[in-house]
Amino acid sequence: MFSSAWALCVAASAVIVQAATLDDVCTSAYVKAALPLDVLTGITIDSSSVVVSATKNYSSASGDFFPAATFDYCAVQLAYSHNGMDDDQVLLMFWLPAPDKFENRYLSTGGGGMAINSGNSSLPGGVMYGAVSGATDGGFGSFDLDEDDVFLLSNGTVNYEALYMFGYKAHHEMSVIGKQFTRNFFGMADSEKLYAYYQACSEGGREGWSQIQRYDDWDGAVVGAPAFRYAFQQVQHLWSDMAMKNLDYYPPPCELEKILNLTIAACDPLDGLTDGVVSRTDLCKLHYDLDTAIGESYYCAAETSSGGYGKRQSSTTPAQSGKVTAKGVALAKAIINGMKDSKGQQVYLSYQPSSTWSDASTTYNSTTDSWEMSVSGIGGDWVDRYLNLIDSESLSLDGVTEDTLKSWIYEGWQLYDSVLQTTWPDLSVYHGAGGKVLHIHGESDYSVPTASSVRYWESVRSVMYPGLSYTASAAKLNEWYRLYLVPGAGHCAPSTDQTNGPFPQTTLQVLIEWVEKDKAPTTLPATVLQGSEEGKEWELCAWPLRPLWTNKGTKFECVYDQASIDTWHWDLNAWDMPVY
Repeated sequence: MFSSAWALCVAASAVIVQAATLDDVCTSAYVKAALPLDVLTGITIDSSSVVVSATKNYSSASGDFFPAATFDYCAVQLAYSHNGMDDDQVLLMFWLPAPDKFENRYLSTGGGGMAINSGNSSLPGGVMYGAVSGATDGGFGSFDLDEDDVFLLSNGTVNYEALYMFGYKAHHEMSVIGKQFTRNFFGMADSEKLYAYYQACSEGGREGWSQIQRYDDWDGAVVGAPAFRYAFQQVQHLWSDMAMKNLDYYPPPCELEKILNLTIAACDPLDGLTDGVVSRTDLCKLHYDLDTAIGESYYCAAETSSGGYGKRQSSTTPAQSGKVTAKGVALAKAIINGMKDSKGQQVYLSYQPSSTWSDASTTYNSTTDSWEMSVSGIGGDWVDRYLNLIDSESLSLDGVTEDTLKSWIYEGWQLYDSVLQTTWPDLSVYHGAGGKVLHIHGESDYSVPTASSVRYWESVRSVMYPGLSYTASAAKLNEWYRLYLVPGAGHCAPSTDQTNGPFPQTTLQVLIEWVEKDKAPTTLPATVLQGSEEGKEWELCAWPLRPLWTNKGTKFECVYDQASIDTWHWDLNAWDMPVY
């Protein structure tokens, strides 16, 4: 424990920290004196846990969510605990910019899959903009452990603290601690504004919404392809398997790949420009007939993969050739048309045409020389672990029907509505504090359906502006919350099937300009990050406007197209409750 005199001395020096060097402040003594020990009631920060290290001239490679950069930073790891809880410890990791590069900014980052963090891979995205970047382990035991690793204390016993930390508590605690730590570290006066931000995708996108729907901790958030509406989202991964089971048809992957390639080729020019990118999946739904793929020839060469730990292991996928079958197309249609119950009522939405068929993967059985179902690991883990409370990864769909899937959704909805569903549409607290949101989603996302984000944006619009017309309410919502669909992009990244498609790599920079300088984006800048057109600049349209090229592909516009908008609005008539 430091003496009060020492603390005062460090605090005084912090006032002029902008003139200090990284070596001056990146020390254990300085960091310990800057810890916000009393910032949260019921939490104790362990000063003895602090680990500090300085890194000079760090080169961060270009990523999907931030460009390449070189910078100095101070890495700090610390632990805190919740008072009265045995064996409770939460780890936080912060990267702090050099004092002369600090821009009065703080950034929280999130995870993906069942992880609450991305290790340190997302932290450069803040430091390069002069922000302190933070990540949390959620109290799971390390930054390498995911929530599903700690969800069950034993079979049938839920670790509710871990569940609620994952659901929303951990990020709130990190933001409160991280913001005050940032202020203390850089000696900010109480009257000085600290801008707080968030950036993450997929599960990290859901984590972002868990905070926006509850708190006003941030001034702005970049949320990508959020895996919210959790009970629906996780079971939805099993719908492609169910569709195969219903048809009793398990296609070779090459057949579905052919259907995908034909879809991309046919729907590419519907936006007015032929460039290898499906920018208007809504027009694809309206105008492309999948039946035209029947009878088309396909071929994929044999592939051998090797791996294993300490042993030579290999598996061979044989060459695949044939013609697209009526059953193959029927499967593609069933997947795109989304989950239905036994009465034909719509249970949930699905992927857009031009999305890869990841949930419909099959595996080759060399003994029977046939292709077999490979049940989605994400969907299977959800049912086994979170509904049945068993530690298993071997879900079978034997005896399972469409109505079983529906019942699994309903059960998960009831069990986890307050913690994982994360679709509360009233954002009054966040909006009232002046918060901004840039919400992005790949239009060809194969993991979280793009229509999921559209549905949430529309839910917020209808709940918060119920007395206005559609266009008026959309305009009001776009004043502070904008949704951008990314042409050709897959899940939180550019697509390998549409390599000329763009990705909004500098969205956080755009958000900073919006929050700090009131420069609201009309279109969102994006860049082709791969392929033959790498470096080409795009502009993305804010929903509900859609991209269109006119004048023989020479003039770009964002247009209002009601017929197209309507294709995104799913009537989930299998439910009597509203599905936000």
